[in-house]
Formats: sequence, C-alpha cells, structure tokens
Amino acid sequence: MEVDLSPKFAKKVFGGNGGYYYSWFPDELAMLKEANVGAAKLCLDKYGFFLPHYSDSPKVAYVLRGNGVAGIVLPAKEEKVLPIKTGDAIALPFGVVTWWYNKDDSELEILFLGETSKGHKVGTFTNFFLTGSNGIFTGFSTEFVGRAWDLDQSVVGILVHNQTSRGIVKLGSSIKMTEPKKEHREGLVLNCLEAPLNVDVKNGGRVVVLNTTNLPLVSEVGLGADLVRLDGGAMVSPGFSCDSAYQVTHIIRGRGRAQIVGIDGRRVLEIQVEAGNLFIVPRFLVVSKIADPEGLEWFSIMSTPKPIFTNLAGSTGIWKALSPRVIQASFNVGDDIEKQFRSKRASDAVFFPPPK
Repeated sequence: MEVDLSPKFAKKVFGGNGGYYYSWFPDELAMLKEANVGAAKLCLDKYGFFLPHYSDSPKVAYVLRGNGVAGIVLPAKEEKVLPIKTGDAIALPFGVVTWWYNKDDSELEILFLGETSKGHKVGTFTNFFLTGSNGIFTGFSTEFVGRAWDLDQSVVGILVHNQTSRGIVKLGSSIKMTEPKKEHREGLVLNCLEAPLNVDVKNGGRVVVLNTTNLPLVSEVGLGADLVRLDGGAMVSPGFSCDSAYQVTHIIRGRGRAQIVGIDGRRVLEIQVEAGNLFIVPRFLVVSKIADPEGLEWFSIMSTPKPIFTNLAGSTGIWKALSPRVIQASFNVGDDIEKQFRSKRASDAVFFPPPK
C-alpha cells in the first residue's frame, strides 16, 4: 500500500458562538477517497442549533457525548423529534432532512460516518442547508420564493435575509424548541451502551454490532457499524474483512497501539492511537489493537451492511479450523510446536485479556 494509513484528527470547517462543524479531508487522509467514505463531527454548545439540512451521502450518526434533541424527516414522512444521548447510533439514509439542538450545559458531540460514492466530492460530505446565509432560500430570487410559498415580497425578504448565520446558530434562552418524544426513538435509534452485547469477554472487551434487526434503517444506509470497548491491556484478535469491506474507525476514548499488515506480509502501519483519531483499514488487510492501561473505545463503520470479519487468533480463529498436518507443513514445525499453537486460546474469542 502506497497510501498513507496513519490516523488523523478532524479539521474545523465552520461555526462560531453555537458550536463548530469539523471534517476529515481526503487531501490529508487519502483513504477517504480510496474507500469512498466521509467523516465529520458536530460539536454544539448550550443552545447551539444545527440548521435543517440534507446531505449527498447516507450516514450513521453516533453521539460521542452529551444529550440533545434531533429532528428527523424521512422522505414523505412526518417529522420525528427525539431525545438523543451518549451512545446513540442513528441511521440516516439518502433524502433525510435533519436538525440538531443542544439545550444542556455540557457539549453535545456527534460523529458522522458515511459512504460518498454518489456525493459531489468523493471522500467528503456536502450538506445542503434549507436556510441560513448559505441556505437554499438565499439562492432563489424573491419572485420564485414568493410564487412557491404564495407570500408577499415583504415576508419573502424577511425569510431570505433574517437568518445571517451559516449552518450553526446559538438560540436565545427564551426560544422554546419542539419538545422531543421518547416514542419517536423507536426504529430510528439504537443506544450502543445499553443494547445487548454481541461479544462479552471478561477483562477483554465487549462489542455491539448494528444490524437490520436492532436498527432496521441500516439496510437503507448500506453500511455496517459497531461499538467496541477494549479493557485496559487487552488485545483484539488480528483479523480482516473477508468480503472486501473497508473499516473506518474513530477512537472515542483511551489510547492504544495498532498494527496493520498488508501484502507480502509487510507491516504497513504501527502507531499509537488516541481519542479523536480516525483511520481506515483497507480491504483484506489484517489489523489488531492493544489497549493502554486506561482501555480503548472506538466506533466503526464497514462499507457493507452485513460485513464478514475473519479472526486469525482465538477460539473462532481460522487456524483452529485447519488440520494439524496442514499447520505443521505451513509453519515447517514439528508435532510438539503444533500442539502448543493449537492448544492456546482454546476458549478466548475475539478479545484477549492482558497477560497475568
């Protein structure tokens, strides 16, 4: 691989008093373009309001921290206004209009990961705001706006010019936004911190996988996703995506080490990862991570809705499936070494606790 695989932090794109919008760009993280994926992050301060908009890409949103309100309008559907909190994953297919609001004292931080093959710019999301200084209203003439909404020109002028902010605004404390309804979360949100675990290894790690059962809209987004929490000093088994999917990973908290091995057994990446990093594992390359003492947590998407991941080590590892004679011949070792190799990790799957 000639492409730089090293993790990168997001860059500030726009914002101000109400918060900021950040993005990762293909000119710094070339794998975004290679994998046809985009990544961005929204940080809203108290009373920060991310104006209604739609995007050119399907995405999965993940609430990194904080509590807030999300407005979601699926094509030809009514608006759903739902409370959101840390750990929420929300599938956002093509055509959905969203807005986001933070009414709490603590910051609301949301990650967006998605697929950009049909977008205006490969590797980057393009948002189309319905209002604001760069909104669609400002592009049409007052005549067209007046005709479309059957309004007097005086009213049109107010609608077009009153909102001077771009993308993010800070609302006054006296403004009362639409109250969210818990029932609106049904079918739209999965809280990964509360959902049943797909894998749970004591002192090793835990994973929750988003699928069409626990979050049906994942099928319309066309992506797979998971949340992984690795305990301090634990390791995740070396493994690879065997169905040609790219793995896009954002480190949420903690620190650790990652290694990626590619063609001809060459180690193409060995690096320390930390909170805020984004990195992408190319198709078929093998990746493994070891957490520092404080542990390591990350959220990932895969560029297919039903990814198939093959582990090399552990009770479900590929080497457990191969016969002893094949292992001996492959490693050019005797029976004693093969038995030691096979006997280890007989009960550990995916996550390995730190050595005693």
